[in-house]
Amino acid sequence: MGLSDIAAGIEITEQQDERGVATVDTTDASLTERLEPYEAALPCSAEEAATVLERYTAGGSVGAAGRAAGVAPVTAAKTLHLLGESVFPLGPMARDIITDYITGEISRCDALELTRASDAEFALATYIETHEPIEEACTAIEGVLAGSASPRTVRTNELLR
Repeated sequence: MGLSDIAAGIEITEQQDERGVATVDTTDASLTERLEPYEAALPCSAEEAATVLERYTAGGSVGAAGRAAGVAPVTAAKTLHLLGESVFPLGPMARDIITDYITGEISRCDALELTRASDAEFALATYIETHEPIEEACTAIEGVLAGSASPRTVRTNELLR
């Protein structure tokens, strides 16, 4: 097999096809309107939740997103969790300790000592472990969190500030 046989059928084009992630938004509803059906299950109003999402996906911290929405940073973190974002404030071993606390295998005092978490971090971690994300709400805002600014590293002490 010669080079001409290998090159047979190859075409040359003058421009390249645009490659990228296809984004399709089939809704004309605003973020607030998409969240309104789930407002009763959220720890804040749909409008506040929309503001938290917008500020967070623009690259703001959880605390900054909460302040922009006029809610406490812990409320913003709970909202993001319920909408599918991973905001667990502690490490993997601490997650196991929180689970042991929830199931009654260890006391709160022991769990706090073992995790070395602040009261706010411990409360948020317990909330996250006892509340599943709202699947329908996650579907309603699909693409919003996925399209956020590039992944970032958030230090534990930044999460609730």
